[in-house]
Amino acid sequence: MNAKIGIQGIKGSFHHQVAQEYFAQAVLVDECLSFEELVDNLLSGKSDQAVMAIENSIAGPIIPNYALIDKNNLHIIGEHYLRIHQNLMALKGQKIEDIVEVHSHPMALLQCMDFLKKYPNIKLVEDKDTAETARRIQANQLKGIAAIASVTAAEMYDLEILAPEIQTIKNNMTRFVIIKKQNSVIPEEDINRASIKFELDHKRGSLAAVLNVMSDCKMNLTKIQSLPKIETPWKYSFFVDVTFEKYADFVKAKSLLAIMAEYFKVLGEYKNTKP
Repeated sequence: MNAKIGIQGIKGSFHHQVAQEYFAQAVLVDECLSFEELVDNLLSGKSDQAVMAIENSIAGPIIPNYALIDKNNLHIIGEHYLRIHQNLMALKGQKIEDIVEVHSHPMALLQCMDFLKKYPNIKLVEDKDTAETARRIQANQLKGIAAIASVTAAEMYDLEILAPEIQTIKNNMTRFVIIKKQNSVIPEEDINRASIKFELDHKRGSLAAVLNVMSDCKMNLTKIQSLPKIETPWKYSFFVDVTFEKYADFVKAKSLLAIMAEYFKVLGEYKNTKP
């Protein structure tokens, strides 16, 4: 029996596209209209694995998702990069001049802001999902309302693309991670990327010392993101992604960081697939 894959959004969404591409088969999907619902369904066993957007090349990291993975002790077992092509779509027979509102996920609106600024009379409305907005327009025959979504969503929900590829930066890419309750067991020789979290004593040079250890252990730091600890004002957790050639180097780094940091945790060890 095929595993059920949790996605944020519905069929036709970018998460759905990632699920199809990553698992290279017709997947059973669990449609979730929020990342919180996606995590809850993964924890309850309703889905076996899940796809979660984690950062965008234009808008940057999706910080709350790092927190969700950490808080719920989930494991990153893989990653997938998707080129994002955003399209303005509406019921067939309409023109841009007929549109009074554009509905879409806030990230999609942000990615298309240069195009949208050309139409100051159109109201922008944030919604939970790109594809769900497209489906609702068709289901309710909403004239004057447009969605920003994928070509797949336009085809699936029979909408007409009024303006193709309206994203501000044409080379727009989102990184998704595959998450699971249990850590994935893949051969050590295939692991060349990891996501970690650590907390440091608030004193001069503590972060620099950790970064020096990573460098000495031949870690290539690809991202570092701080997140405030809500229960401890002015103290921060650091979420870091590293790549490496030899797993043994990462094992050495882990042992040293566990000693140096006040708190240290591995969020995932997996294969680097960055294009």
